[in-house]
This record gives sequence, C-alpha cells and structure tokens, in this order.
Amino acid sequence: MELNETTEPKCYNSLYEHGVDEKRRVQIPAKWRPSKESTELTLVLWPKAKEGPCIRVLPPPQLAKLMREVDAMPNSDPSKVVLKRFIGSGSVQVTLDKGGRICLPDKMAKEAGIENEAVLVGLLDRFEIWSPARYEHVKASDAIMAQEAFKLME
Repeated sequence: MELNETTEPKCYNSLYEHGVDEKRRVQIPAKWRPSKESTELTLVLWPKAKEGPCIRVLPPPQLAKLMREVDAMPNSDPSKVVLKRFIGSGSVQVTLDKGGRICLPDKMAKEAGIENEAVLVGLLDRFEIWSPARYEHVKASDAIMAQEAFKLME
C-alpha cells in the first residue's frame, strides 16, 4: 500500500444520502472524490458505544496520520497491538470506479447496518458512512453535546 501525503487536501463537509445498489456500491460526492483515479481510500469499521459501528473512510493522509499515532504509542502499551490488529485486520482499501462509487465489503456493510440506503457524513478531514437509522441516533447525541464542544473553540 502506497501512502502519498502530497495529495491536495480535501474538505469533507456536508451530508449526503445515497442509495446502495445490489453490489453494495455507494456514490461518493464529486467534490469528495480523489483527483487521482488510483487513489486508495481506506475503509475501517469504526466502533461506536451506543449507536453501533459505522464505516469510517480515511484518505491517504489520514491513514498515514493514524499509523503514525499508533506507532508513536509505547510498545509497552497493550492497546497498541490491539489497535494495530483491530484496524489492520478490519480495514480494506478501495478505489472509486468510473461512476464515482466504492463497493462496501459485505461483512463490513452488514456490521454497520447498511443495506439499501447510506448517509455520508463529512468530518472535515475524512468522512463516515452510516445506516440512516443509526445516524439519526448519532445526530441526536451530537446535538446534545454540540454546545459544550463549541465552547472548546472559543
């Protein structure tokens, strides 16, 4: 896997709702697509405590950053190998097809509760793919926490 951090930064903002076809392909918004056709995006099943997991999509710079952060953890920290094993075994690289779609792996889509519809949520430097029902719960939880979170920016 090649990690190229020279790719221009993207801003993953907004929220999109798309259908998921019978091959589990989901459309990526045009402004979120990598400019280089062969760019790999990394899909990671991301655990959430109450809502259930979603699929987090990491562009190459964010995957490189995640790898550096995990690598910087002390070798004596048992969480380091757990994270490496969890992310390493539970992630997959995908590229967009000519229609601007990615194919969600069957097992990952099932665990994330994604069937016929998906909600793509921008996280500024990466994005997530949610089942609509799970995202409604996350959105409600986020609304409760938002006021306190915005205080950190003052």
